[in-house]
Amino acid sequence: MISSGAANAVDTLCLPSPDKGCIAGTIRTEDGPLADVKLTITDEAGTATEVTTSDTGKWNFQADTEGTYVVKVDESSLPKDLDVATGTVTVVTKFGVTKPGLLTIRTANYSDSTSKADELVQSTVNGLRLGLLLALASVGLSLIYGTTGLSNFAHAEQVTLGGILGYFLINQHGLGLWFGGLVVVLLCAFTGWFQDRVLWQPLRRRGLGLTQMMIVTIGLSLALQYVYQYTVGARTVRVVQDNPSVRSIGPVTITNQSIVAMVISVIVLAAVGYALLRTRIGRATRAVSDNPALASASGIDTDRVIRLVWIVAMGLAGLSGLLYALVTNGIKWDSGLQILLLLFAAVTLGGLGTAFGALVGAIVIGLVVELSPVLGMPGDFKYATALLILILLLLVRPQGLLGKPQRIG
Repeated sequence: MISSGAANAVDTLCLPSPDKGCIAGTIRTEDGPLADVKLTITDEAGTATEVTTSDTGKWNFQADTEGTYVVKVDESSLPKDLDVATGTVTVVTKFGVTKPGLLTIRTANYSDSTSKADELVQSTVNGLRLGLLLALASVGLSLIYGTTGLSNFAHAEQVTLGGILGYFLINQHGLGLWFGGLVVVLLCAFTGWFQDRVLWQPLRRRGLGLTQMMIVTIGLSLALQYVYQYTVGARTVRVVQDNPSVRSIGPVTITNQSIVAMVISVIVLAAVGYALLRTRIGRATRAVSDNPALASASGIDTDRVIRLVWIVAMGLAGLSGLLYALVTNGIKWDSGLQILLLLFAAVTLGGLGTAFGALVGAIVIGLVVELSPVLGMPGDFKYATALLILILLLLVRPQGLLGKPQRIG
């Protein structure tokens, strides 16, 4: 039995639901996408559905039952002089999830060998992307440390919150990507105001020490992780689960989503830097970071500055999580825990309490993480490589790259 698929030759997104699953993919060669290619999708009962790729090579299929589906390319619908490396793929569907159907088609003169120089260029771009995403979160973490002296171990959970809120608002409730992203940032910024108003300001006024407050952040981090696990389970969620358009620029292959995410990161970080250097509230923030007691004696409302720092830091972390869930393989309930050390490494490498140092440190960490496998380090140790470089640098320059040396005692 063969039926015609409803997703024939369209770019519309198959959205999974609690009682529906999706299979999606893109048929393309290294020269570009292939339109009007026919695929046959067969379920476990033997029912076959035929779908056709759109002008951009995209196809999708909505699965009404969970189980195993076999996706096969109709080679007679392909242009001539093409080699089908993977013409059939088996996909196990689940409700509420989009599963990829990865089919590999190449031109006859295709070569899969890649020069070391091309690998370095590609990894450098990937490292810059990761570094910019880390910078959005680490700049806020550094500002909090600079103004309060607090090492916030729950900061990475705000990154997770941004990704999960993006999934619920954009994927589940149908908000547009731009409007939904703005709402995510505002909600995360509000959590910063709420945390300082309800938790951190009362603790500061009670004279609680930084060590005790740091332990509170660890407890808050654990509590948030289990809230996320209860909310989304153990699965990985992505924002806008379609097949992103891919662009090749010389030896670099990058998605349009990644380009937009990097541009947004640069613009936001530049705006934060301008605010710190050129605005009145920015100068007040730097004054509180340098000497809170003197800033207070000079008439600066330190509590107001600290609260604003919490709002901005949580908003930046939420934006980082949203972009992270958009351009990477998605976000899980424990993703914050996985990148927490990278955030602290970026802040420490750049110099504790300096926002611009956190930016530089994040870029360095991102490059090291992505370049280390190309330079011979096993992929499983790429995070360890970044932390090793941090240790070696601190042995030579304890204050970090942009930190100021301080006299103790």
